[in-house]
Amino acid sequence: MFRIIKKPELSPGRAVLSQILAILVSLCAAAIIVLILGYNPIEFYANLVKGALGSAYRVRATFNKAIPLVILSLGTLIAFKMKFWNIGAEGQMCMGAFGAAYFALNFSHLPAYVLLPLMALAGLVCGGIWALIPALLKVKFGTSETLVTLMLNYVALRWITYLQYGPWREVGGMPKIATFEANAVLPSVFGIHIGWIIALVLTVFVYILMTRTKFGYEISVLGESQATARYAGINVNKTIVIAILLSGALCGLAGMVQSSAVEKTLTEQFTGGLGFTAVITTYLARLSAPAIIVTSFLFAILLAGGSFLETSMRIPISMIYAMQAVIIFFVLGSEFFLNYKIVPRAGKGGAK
Repeated sequence: MFRIIKKPELSPGRAVLSQILAILVSLCAAAIIVLILGYNPIEFYANLVKGALGSAYRVRATFNKAIPLVILSLGTLIAFKMKFWNIGAEGQMCMGAFGAAYFALNFSHLPAYVLLPLMALAGLVCGGIWALIPALLKVKFGTSETLVTLMLNYVALRWITYLQYGPWREVGGMPKIATFEANAVLPSVFGIHIGWIIALVLTVFVYILMTRTKFGYEISVLGESQATARYAGINVNKTIVIAILLSGALCGLAGMVQSSAVEKTLTEQFTGGLGFTAVITTYLARLSAPAIIVTSFLFAILLAGGSFLETSMRIPISMIYAMQAVIIFFVLGSEFFLNYKIVPRAGKGGAK
């Protein structure tokens, strides 16, 4: 029989190098799958890059996916650093968009410099409150945050569907919510909506919060051990609640950005599954705020390029999701074999 033992901790440089190698190997594995399906892997990757970066319009489309993905990943990072497995970014994004849409639809007479901050604040509050539900259940009853946040995703999605087909349905038209007025739409800077500036500012904010503040230190200690955190005098329950409130608020802000700048309305498909993708990008970034920009942009290329592959090579978008799964599989595998090793278990008479 065999047993698993932990290896000495890797240096940060070697850990990053191992992840890069794992991603390259995963791309080779995906190329083999593409070949088995009867497509040319070189043409596949060339069209993938062309579809994401081949023109100014496609670059904008890629940024439109990367921007909310960065913000969602930053929110997820705060929870994951504490080992609170928030899988609810999708639902928190929906509720943030709901809060923003409420003000966009009911206070459209306000000037943009008043309305847009109100929409952003509503997104922060609604996303934070939605994340607060599993946090309070975790603190009070010890429930599984993974299960609760996952279920709340579908509650939020159904709520948006209800609004779209019910009370917020545009009168006399298709089952859709009315398009936002111009003063409820985020402006553009250098041809891309201002959300990219928001994403960069938030990246700096989260980096400083997690590495340079007492609160960030408390989150890290809590992630290592609740017993150690209590011994150090940290109020565990308070830290959990505040951290998850902030995590959900950032995910809610991502919903406001997406609904205002990209969709310019609220629909049941507006998230595009970005909340679930944020779990992958956060993990691949090794819970590093600056690295999240890189991983989010790379996955945005996968998503934007995948849409082009559907028309250029008749490859279904599900192939792109399969590539995501292959990448995370190889990264997880590399993490395991770099941090642990399998050795034979000593016999009854052998040394332990």
